[in-house]
Amino acid sequence: MSEELRLNIAGMTCSACAISVEKIISNQPNVVSVSVNLALNKALIQVESIHEENIHSLIEAINQGGFEAERPEKTFSMSESAEEIVNIQSKKALLAIVLALPTLWLTMFSSDLGEMASFDLRLTLAMLTTIPIYFWSGWEFHSNAWNSLKRGSTNMDVLIHLGTTVAFSWSTLVTLSTGIDGFPAVINDAKHVFFDGVAFIIAFVLIGNYLEAAAKLRATDAVHSLMQLQPNDARLILDYEKMDTEMKNVETIMTGSLIKVLTGETIPIDGILIDCKASIDESTMTGEAYPVRKSDGDEVLAGTIILDGSVIIKTTKPSDDCLINNVIDLVEQAQMGKAPIQRLVDKIASIFVPLVVILAISASIFWATWGGSLIENPMNSNLELAIMVLVSSLVIACPCALGLATPTALVVGTGVGAKNGLLIKGIDALEMAHKCDTLVMDKTGTITSGKPRVSHIEIIDCEVKEILSIASALESESTHPLASAIHKSWSNVTSEKANVVDIRTISGMGLVGKLGDKVVAIGNKELIEDVGVEISSDVELSLVKASMKGVSIALVSQGSRLLGWIEMSDRIRESSKLAVKKAKQMGLNVMMLTGDNRYSADSIAKEVGIEKVIANIKPDQKANEIKSLQNDGKIVAMLGDGINDAAALSQANIGLAMGAGSDIALDAADFVLVRNDLIDAVSSIDLGKATMKRIKTNLGWAFIYNIIGIPLAMGVLLPFTGMLLPPAFAAAAMALSSVSVVGNSLVLRWWKPIEN
Repeated sequence: MSEELRLNIAGMTCSACAISVEKIISNQPNVVSVSVNLALNKALIQVESIHEENIHSLIEAINQGGFEAERPEKTFSMSESAEEIVNIQSKKALLAIVLALPTLWLTMFSSDLGEMASFDLRLTLAMLTTIPIYFWSGWEFHSNAWNSLKRGSTNMDVLIHLGTTVAFSWSTLVTLSTGIDGFPAVINDAKHVFFDGVAFIIAFVLIGNYLEAAAKLRATDAVHSLMQLQPNDARLILDYEKMDTEMKNVETIMTGSLIKVLTGETIPIDGILIDCKASIDESTMTGEAYPVRKSDGDEVLAGTIILDGSVIIKTTKPSDDCLINNVIDLVEQAQMGKAPIQRLVDKIASIFVPLVVILAISASIFWATWGGSLIENPMNSNLELAIMVLVSSLVIACPCALGLATPTALVVGTGVGAKNGLLIKGIDALEMAHKCDTLVMDKTGTITSGKPRVSHIEIIDCEVKEILSIASALESESTHPLASAIHKSWSNVTSEKANVVDIRTISGMGLVGKLGDKVVAIGNKELIEDVGVEISSDVELSLVKASMKGVSIALVSQGSRLLGWIEMSDRIRESSKLAVKKAKQMGLNVMMLTGDNRYSADSIAKEVGIEKVIANIKPDQKANEIKSLQNDGKIVAMLGDGINDAAALSQANIGLAMGAGSDIALDAADFVLVRNDLIDAVSSIDLGKATMKRIKTNLGWAFIYNIIGIPLAMGVLLPFTGMLLPPAFAAAAMALSSVSVVGNSLVLRWWKPIEN
């Protein structure tokens, strides 16, 4: 069983960097798998075992590769760290642009300023203003480029380094030639310098980095907000009688402790209320707009707010296992995932940079050799033209937009989902959601509220308290919503519970056990007959009539006697009808799979608008039905809540589980619907479609930008239109492409779930 390790990675500038980090990590011993996220600057690593020695060697390998790796600090500091990065980027960008402006004036607009010590004063001043930009502001690019080349790879920094170095070196030589003899004629006769290109390439890239960092910060706002919800301290009750309390760090509070929370305060740890009532604002966790009234024994969640009175809470989980922490963990895992479409992009990016370098050099050689014969050279010499083409081609082709297209959209999509109670566990599922054409759902606890009540007890050969006593004893081993209804009915009638032992669950049928020397059972007709009970034709007719009322029926037997049956009705969720309607409007085929009887299933389905129903189905059969749909070419989303849905959730292309469902169902699902609302299943699919739309738009923009920009920079249109892209404009276009991609992803922040 592998363990999970997360590292923060600094120094990545494009998708090629992310690929390099993945290669470095993958080559280390003890590593099972790795996923590096450029947008988050993080690595999610599966290792055979976590030991400090292994972690140290892993971090050392990454650092030697030219990057900086460290274990993440406490999650609450992540937002502050991200803001610090943005502030640093803003200062570097501001300084670069301030220094670049006089360089632009000197090279483009200034007239001849005379000489200084026999050197051309205008060019000399331009060189002096460019030196701090090239060496100081651009140092990060040069350093990262050499680190990249040393490990045998190429990235964005290599392109910037090559472009600015060629431009700066040529311009410096031309400037020095005005006061020093001995330079070749091609330099002495040169009329053009590219100091403005050097300055603005670095300035525009730094501005782009700042805007990108700021956009990334906004993209992760949802997660950072969640991290701030749980208080660091809690009021621990030392003496319940005297109500003595002491403030303690939540990490030190043990499960089963009593804590006190006052009006207006945020609950610090999951627990249950003890001898009190309160109205609680759960909007931060469930999206529920209205306060929820809670009383003794009710569950309360960390991150929610007490609106009236002070309450006593018995903690049921340690602070690091609260729902809010699990939500954050799920979101971060989803954001760290790599969608299939991203793997294709990575393959393209891995060959993109070296290909561009080859093309840029080839174009430069072409214009240096034949430029004068093809066009009236606007640059005075073929070499000057070749240098401009080389610099512009290298700079404009930086694959930043390509590397950010997918991860930024995924980060925003998963973040906005978490904010609205839609937890995305698997990034593949988010990509798959936009292909989904079939929505399959369970009935009890999904379409219905999952809070059934006993509506009638039919007695055949016993008393009411006897049948309830046996039924409640058997259902003590079950977490099914029907079990709760039976327990509640039993508690209203009697306190006596039969001493049933050796209780076994028969999947999709019910439960059996032993009471004395007799077998007792509760479940469907098939189970009761399997344990040796004969059901008469009169009873069968009565069962059919009862089923036609749309209720769930649980037969109860003891030995060879049929004691009777319990009828239970469940309320349809208010949003179920609307959810089915919206799903159909999205083009989804909607169907119901349930283990309940045909009449009950048909009754519920008709009321909410579902035409296709498969009833009386066992859990393994649910999975088979899903598989059958997939074999017919359907992309299936399955929505369920119970243990009996786990197999179907795993089989489906997309598994959606109600947040209040069983742990097994939650583990098997790809989406968790925190609000326990059917409408959120449709919203999840809609979010998947919206996210993929952004990803495709981003990738389209990134590819179109390169398809147009690279040929333009290489001078393809020069013989026909006289158009040639100067280096500064190439840098601006490159920075704009990255910012546009991130900005387009941020549009997802305004996505809203379907409302009731």
